Amino acid sequence: MKAILLAGGFGTRLHPLTVDRPKPMVPLANEPLMSYTLRLLAKHGFTEITVLLHHQPELIKSYFGDGGKFKVHLTYIDAPADYGTAGAVRYACQGEKEPILVISADLLTEINLTAAIDFHQSQQSLATMLLTRVADPSQFGIVITETDGRVKQFLEKPSAGEVFSDTINAGIYLLEPKALNYIPKGKKFDFSLDLFPLLLKKGESLFGFVTEGEWDDIGQLDDYLKVHQKFVLKHPENKIIGAGCEIGAQVKLDRSVIGPDCKIGKGAVVVESVLWDGVVVGEGARIFKSVLGSQVKIGANANLHEGAVVGGASEIGANSEIRPFIKIWPQKIIGEGSTVSRSVIWREHWTRSIFGQYGVTGICGVEITPQFAAALGAAYGSTLEKGCRISSSRDDHKASRMIYRGLVSGVLSAGVDISNLETIPLPVNRFEIRSLKSRGGFHVRKSPFDPELIDIKFFDSHGLDLSSNAEKEIEKIFFNENFTRTSTAETGELSYPFHRLAEEYRAEIIEHFSTDSFVLSPTRFVIDYSHGSASQIFPSILGDLGLEVIALNAYIDETKITKDQETFEKSWQQMTQIVKSTGASLGVMLDTGGEKIFLCDEQGRIIDGDQALAIMAIMALAAKGESLIAVPVSASGVIEKLANKYGGRVVRTKNSPRALMEKAESREFVFLGERHGGYIFPHFLPSFDGMFSICKLARYLAEKKIKLSELLAELPEMHIKGQNISCSMSDKGRVMRRAIEQVKGFDKVETIDGLKFWQGDAWLLLQPDPTRPLIHLLVEAETSEKAEQFLTKYAKIVESLKEG
Repeated sequence: MKAILLAGGFGTRLHPLTVDRPKPMVPLANEPLMSYTLRLLAKHGFTEITVLLHHQPELIKSYFGDGGKFKVHLTYIDAPADYGTAGAVRYACQGEKEPILVISADLLTEINLTAAIDFHQSQQSLATMLLTRVADPSQFGIVITETDGRVKQFLEKPSAGEVFSDTINAGIYLLEPKALNYIPKGKKFDFSLDLFPLLLKKGESLFGFVTEGEWDDIGQLDDYLKVHQKFVLKHPENKIIGAGCEIGAQVKLDRSVIGPDCKIGKGAVVVESVLWDGVVVGEGARIFKSVLGSQVKIGANANLHEGAVVGGASEIGANSEIRPFIKIWPQKIIGEGSTVSRSVIWREHWTRSIFGQYGVTGICGVEITPQFAAALGAAYGSTLEKGCRISSSRDDHKASRMIYRGLVSGVLSAGVDISNLETIPLPVNRFEIRSLKSRGGFHVRKSPFDPELIDIKFFDSHGLDLSSNAEKEIEKIFFNENFTRTSTAETGELSYPFHRLAEEYRAEIIEHFSTDSFVLSPTRFVIDYSHGSASQIFPSILGDLGLEVIALNAYIDETKITKDQETFEKSWQQMTQIVKSTGASLGVMLDTGGEKIFLCDEQGRIIDGDQALAIMAIMALAAKGESLIAVPVSASGVIEKLANKYGGRVVRTKNSPRALMEKAESREFVFLGERHGGYIFPHFLPSFDGMFSICKLARYLAEKKIKLSELLAELPEMHIKGQNISCSMSDKGRVMRRAIEQVKGFDKVETIDGLKFWQGDAWLLLQPDPTRPLIHLLVEAETSEKAEQFLTKYAKIVESLKEG
């Protein structure tokens, strides 16, 4: 009799342990699961074994080879598609003329195969299922047999009300060659779901053999831990430790399996856990009933609660806490001091914060779900007083709508009322908060750059991005689930003030500008609305101001909200062609949220972010003597030269939008802007507003009777170059410290945001990314060649600072 070993399953129920390896290669007491099955087969005289592969087959082949070390001979067959268990056996056994034994590679059992074969032959059975008895049969196929063993009734994975036996299919089958004829070729077909019910229906001789002996199915993560507990309890010291391990002083190891080459730091505690090979556990860390994949690193004093599972090559930062039953996929980074309360699946890392530099951002349906949104909304609402009002808005995408409704429900549950503005540009929401004197608000949008991401932006009572303290308060409530509870009478209320709001915003802009200013020099603009919600509001404003506009993409289309870099640049180029062909004075592309603008001049030349910021700075400085403006530390030094020319002064801020908005709130400044199209005119709104920025630029060009190309020609040359350098979250602090200590030859160092090194007018900026394992390197020099040399030189230096 020949043995067929099923080793092609995906093992999805063991994720994240099986994300990067097939289930038969999952270690059990430091040996692959499949090893135990091969020993069982060899014990009962099976020497010729065919292994059916499908998922990551090379890992299995490279480890087991020809099977010699298990005293068997292995033949491998890779199914070209997922044919199911029975379909794969039919594919492997075409023309087979002798009986076969089929067994799964992920079972742990001491079932007497010889006794089962004797039974199969004595009953002249076409197919025999090996059966066992378990306390909870609901996860398996249950079977009732006659007194002679003939199968009477069969049901795969019954509900609680359908359980009619504690006798289950053990996943081992004996088949005569004729049984294979019932399996269709090249189609997905399973033993328990398809073949056995068919044989029963046809009245064929289908028997069940109830076996004695230990049997364990490693189907779920908790099964995996339970099986290990059986192993370690048989060991005299209640632990299993692989070769090459280093165990520090005062370490407590209890009922745990430690893989080879692990390092466990002083004072660590590991209880009822499984550590695969090469795991590093920091001093004082506590690991309880958890599973850690290969090469996982656990920082000092980290705390992993019951049921935590960490995929291979992930890093858990020092002082982090992994809540019970959290799963972390392979190669993820958990920042120091983080509290992880939701599984980390596809995101690259998890920090201690929900909020990033630009609000809350995550993969829709994975990191940002309706459940997450409802909890986040409840946490935000819990920071406010019951009965107060906030303003909320979104873009038009269906995914944004889904997440938006979750947030709305959460806020209402905290007893907070909502002005539901629905689909409006971001600046109009901020305007509403200030005019209505709301206590805050939020906006949900599909990311303008990544089609899988959702952005959630929260605002304070001034319409600004939330302060870091306010974000931390929300996070604290979210992680502790300490939400405000309300009665039915206290539940918040929704109102819908969109039409009133649109009219108020329009009237405020019209009042701010004198329409006569725009007709001094007749202009024609090309405006690309990028299919955003500004197309619902801004055309009427431009009409009232008497501006002639050629509108592009002036309708909402949720499928075109997101633009990758290539699509964005293509749209920009198309706009330049229309500007040239129509003789327009300039072209402006709005982002979908209505916050930022991107320019080209009347000759169709694209104006990059640094040039556009300098042009807007000229406009603000020239309009008012001794003006005070603000830009981030990453902006070109040309801004200071322009300020000196026009008698103004420049203040440098951190690079975040919130930092600019905080400065704008003081009302000392006439203008604030950044390198990516965001501009603030605080006397109207202390936050980015692309629509107001367009009106401001149009009036300036009209009043001065100047072309955009002339402003561009006025700019000194700017040569800025950048590069991202990979750097683990735990190494960033050390790299920055070493940069201060070791980078020499500069005139001064500024620490407003990151490290900015000055050498004459040239500078180098090192800034750690707040959420990703990167350090941003930005340089400016007097020529493009020198900037490139500067960048290359210091990129190598920063790389060297990571070593050691």
